Amino acid sequence: MEAPQQSGVFTGRHTIELSSVETPGRLTPLAKLVAALPERYIYRREIGKGGAAHVLLVHDTERDEPVAIKILRPEITSVLGRKRFQREIDIIRKLQHPNILPLLDVGTVETQIFFTTPFVQGDTLRTKIEREKQLTLADTVAITSDVAAALDYAHGRGLIHRDVKPANILLSERGAVVADFGIARPVSLDRGAITNSGQSLGTAMYMSPEQCSGARELDKRTDVYALGCVVYEMLTGQPPFTAPTEQAVIARQCTEAARSMRYVRPTIPRTVDHVVLKALAKVRAHRYKSAGEFFDALDSGART
Repeated sequence: MEAPQQSGVFTGRHTIELSSVETPGRLTPLAKLVAALPERYIYRREIGKGGAAHVLLVHDTERDEPVAIKILRPEITSVLGRKRFQREIDIIRKLQHPNILPLLDVGTVETQIFFTTPFVQGDTLRTKIEREKQLTLADTVAITSDVAAALDYAHGRGLIHRDVKPANILLSERGAVVADFGIARPVSLDRGAITNSGQSLGTAMYMSPEQCSGARELDKRTDVYALGCVVYEMLTGQPPFTAPTEQAVIARQCTEAARSMRYVRPTIPRTVDHVVLKALAKVRAHRYKSAGEFFDALDSGART
């Protein structure tokens, strides 16, 4: 268990870092959320902040272990509602796989929905790519193996992730673990409502053409496309499509064919390049039928 913060402001049950307080006696929104956490959770520090949620490291006194707690943005909470989110969480809680980060608890704090997961020591794939720029083919195949296994397991139970990206792939001593199954599904089901409220969903650089165009009937080949984008980035250091704005990225996802990875990294085997480009086909019927089929082709191409 990590040591508590040594300097801060005490708000009943939690000590909050001084940097989280704007002025004496006036707490930031984050500090207010921390102060309102259920008693079983003792705040340690903020470990992430994204477009959908605050992520905090807390100590769960009932489990006597550190856990990560994700508190969804008020905009998402207001659209989904507690009961709707709870129904989806009940489905996702049934996912029991070594390469899927499980959900432990769900509730509300300051009217915002939160859920907790085990705290995984180690990097995210995003951190690893930023540090190493381009991964070895062996590392890429190993990580893809774990992610594909997780996706195949979830797909077999009728669940599509919809937000496969490096930031949602955690790297531990036991291998790669896919996170955020607990948010991608319910959020995507209300994509139109949230998008109309001015909020952005998904991550454009890893979204399939059908997802970018707002199709409501998505299947496992949507996740295959996103995994193809991730593999492309692991090997080249950049996603297949980039642009100054999210709208421009979406336009490229819908209209442009991905360029060969060998333009960026000529040492990539042609067989591997062919496999990844097939996963990135614009038409779903032209992609691999499953994440497992994609991995098998990638593994075979790497061995050739």
